[in-house]
Amino acid sequence: MADFGIFIGFGHPHPGREAAANRVFEEAFAYWTGLQAAGEIESFETVMLEAHGGDLNGFFLLRGEPERLARVRMSPEFARLTYRATAIGESIGIVTAVLDGAATRSVSESNQAIADLI
Repeated sequence: MADFGIFIGFGHPHPGREAAANRVFEEAFAYWTGLQAAGEIESFETVMLEAHGGDLNGFFLLRGEPERLARVRMSPEFARLTYRATAIGESIGIVTAVLDGAATRSVSESNQAIADLI
């Protein structure tokens, strides 16, 4: 499984925009499915969170190779979906993710950098 990803977090829809939010959610799901079928991403997960008092309602996690993920993130369709999501929902956040083995290596490299400075 790929050690890099794109985390796409989302909050609740703006009041009165729930139907539009559902359409954008379905568009995003179809887009991720197409990217996976085309080999642009390795996989994706869709996560909906239970009520917890925070502003994160759920997220998508796209997994893949860093170069392909960068290409996806800079694509016109990704930008279009981002604009649409921002227009109908709160707390839209898109962040590069370091996962699994790469996360372990990153922590190790960080600890070494700190140790070198002490």
